[in-house]
Amino acid sequence: MSRKSYFKLGVSILLPLLAGAVGSIFTSASISTWYNYLNKPVWNPPSWVFAPVWTILYIMMGISLFIIWNKGLSIKGTKKALVFFGVQLILNIAWSLIFFGAMNPFWALIEILALGLFIILTILKFYKISQPAALLLLPYLVWVTFAAYLNYTIWSLN
Repeated sequence: MSRKSYFKLGVSILLPLLAGAVGSIFTSASISTWYNYLNKPVWNPPSWVFAPVWTILYIMMGISLFIIWNKGLSIKGTKKALVFFGVQLILNIAWSLIFFGAMNPFWALIEILALGLFIILTILKFYKISQPAALLLLPYLVWVTFAAYLNYTIWSLN
C-alpha cells in the first residue's frame, strides 16, 4: 500500500471515531444523571457495552469508507456514495445530541429512523462500488436497528 493509501486509511478510520467522540460528549454528561433515572427495559444492555461496540462499528465504518475512497473519486457513483456516508455520520452525531443532550427520546426516535434510512442508502450506494465495503456496514445497520427499538421502548416507558 502506498503512503497516500495509508493516509486515506487513517483519515477514513479517524473520521467516524471523531464523530463518536463528539457524540460521546453529549452522552457522557447524561449517563449518570438523566439517563440513569429513565425507565428502561430489562433487556437494556449495561452502559459499559456501548463504548466497545461503537468503537468496533466506527472502525468498520472507517474501513468501509476507505475502500470506497480508495477506489477513486472518478468511479461512477463514488461522490454520491460519500455524500450519503457523510449524511449518515452527521445523523449519527445528531442522535446523541437529541437523545442525551436535549433529553428527548421522542425526537431522537424520529431522528434514528432517518439515520437508519441513510445507512441503508449508503449500503446500497457502496454495494454498487464495492460489495465488501457495503457488507462492513451491515453490523452498523443491525446495531442502529436495535438502538432504534431500544429508543422506542425507552420513549414508551417514560
